[in-house]
Amino acid sequence: MKISREDVLRVAELAYLELSEAELEMYRLQIDEILEYIGKLNELDTAKVEPMAQVLSDDQTADATLREDLIVPCAVAEDVLKHAPDPEPPYFRVPKVIERQ
Repeated sequence: MKISREDVLRVAELAYLELSEAELEMYRLQIDEILEYIGKLNELDTAKVEPMAQVLSDDQTADATLREDLIVPCAVAEDVLKHAPDPEPPYFRVPKVIERQ
């Protein structure tokens, strides 16, 4: 699959990126290589590969591999809001930093 310069320009525009001509070409080539590799993976016969619902194999257990989820309180909001220029608990306003031209 060939990705066009216009495709890269559109993605850059959506991401608010200004790219030089050299960067445009470099990213076009890199994205094209990635898409070609994915195309090769799509050619693999996966008919006999069983779909996975878990990343653990049958001989692994979640207890031995994964840590327990812990809830840890985070009580910094009040302190942060004290230093905010325009607080309205539990939020504060910030100036707009991205201008679309």
